[in-house]
Amino acid sequence: MLTFTPDELEEDILADLMEEINELYESSEQTLIELELRPADNELQRALFRSIHTIKGDLGLVNFSPLIPLLQHVEDLLDYLRKGQVDYTSTMSDLVLLTMDRVKAFVEEVMRTGKAEYDNNLHEQLVLAISRITPENNAEHERFLNDAVLLLNPALDVASSEGNSESAPVKAPVLASTGIPKDISSEKKQDVLFFRELMQTVERRCTFWAGKGDRIAKLAMYINDVADNIIDEDQLAVASYVHDFGMAFMPMKLLNKGDTLTENEFNLMRSHVYKSARLLEHLDDWDMARKIVMQHHERTDGSGYPLGLKEDDICEGAKLLAIIDTYDALTHPRAHNEDKVMSKKEAVIHINKQAKGQFSMKWVRHFNQGITGLLTKGH
Repeated sequence: MLTFTPDELEEDILADLMEEINELYESSEQTLIELELRPADNELQRALFRSIHTIKGDLGLVNFSPLIPLLQHVEDLLDYLRKGQVDYTSTMSDLVLLTMDRVKAFVEEVMRTGKAEYDNNLHEQLVLAISRITPENNAEHERFLNDAVLLLNPALDVASSEGNSESAPVKAPVLASTGIPKDISSEKKQDVLFFRELMQTVERRCTFWAGKGDRIAKLAMYINDVADNIIDEDQLAVASYVHDFGMAFMPMKLLNKGDTLTENEFNLMRSHVYKSARLLEHLDDWDMARKIVMQHHERTDGSGYPLGLKEDDICEGAKLLAIIDTYDALTHPRAHNEDKVMSKKEAVIHINKQAKGQFSMKWVRHFNQGITGLLTKGH
């Protein structure tokens, strides 16, 4: 590992740099989601190119030299894309977002400690893997992209079944860059994007909700993957985005109340599950998502709401979403716990202590396994 120490920079310059990187990351994430629907859209391709080009230029201005070669080669790849010389794929999306994750982590470490460690050998391997992708070797693109993605994210352990060298590679579960399932029909993907956009509008109604839909969708699908995808991931994604939609129709004074709710206030808040579920009422494709939404506040001992169902009558998706929703509430500010936000490890301990009677122990075990992996890797 090498250590990079930047030239002396004013703190506000670094803060501005980080702010722009975050903005470009968010816009690029949205662009990549839209490219999944319209992979040949040249305006989207050009927008993605501009984002990487801008980040590379910003880092060049402050002489963050270790990251420039990697960004240059990603930019070259996107230049091929915008010129129609290579095709867009989901693996290319992973490469772009993982590269931006690395850039963000590098700048954040410099801001925090005044320096940053980096693996120059790894960067050289990444540059080599990306540089292999040219307009002349189209049949090899996906393999080279997979090589680069695997270097960027070691969580993607690829292994063949023991004793069978011809078996297909198996990818270990990994936290996705977005909450949109990759293996989904175009029609259903449009629905998920629509529900995601609705939730983003809802999130702007309350200062405590920003980013909640994406966080919950990504983590729910990751834990489901840990559990060998017991739950249909399309239905789980929609439920993750829609489950709290009804909260938008609660009075603002109630949403922002920090004190204990009265019985009448609590009953009003509980009605949000009906309001959320009604959004899917006439959409037959999302019947299971609606069921998940209706049941995600049920408890395994029957003390939950709205129907007081016990464990055997609660669907698997609702059992998982109940845990993920609680974890997100514990680790992010809310009106009632703004000064009592837990660390991720504290939240895991809390959920395990409260699990009996509240959560499915089977899903708590899957949650523990998945979260342990994420915390070990620094997520």
